[in-house]
Amino acid sequence: MPVYENLREPENGLVMVRGRIGGDGAPFNLGEATVSRAAVRLSTGELGFGYTLGAIGRRRMIALCDALVQSDEFAGAVESQVIAPLRTRMISERNRTAAETAATRVDFYTLVRGEG
Repeated sequence: MPVYENLREPENGLVMVRGRIGGDGAPFNLGEATVSRAAVRLSTGELGFGYTLGAIGRRRMIALCDALVQSDEFAGAVESQVIAPLRTRMISERNRTAAETAATRVDFYTLVRGEG
């Protein structure tokens, strides 16, 4: 891994989450959410930024992956060792949730009654 410097030390903050309601989709303020961010620069010049919901400790790692994926030397390794496993896990969780939802599905029939 190349040497990097922190452009923005990892920090937490708040953002306002907006929602929409009603038939016209009128926006309203739903509430605040904690967001974490970091920024790094590789010794080769690539910049990486990491933003995530919550106050977790991996925001610098997200920024590093963002910078490394821009590098010709490290992009393939980040794809195969970081992004592909995350994609596989995300698809697996999505399929599991879909299967659980399908198991509780109820089909409703509209019955037409004849007169007489």
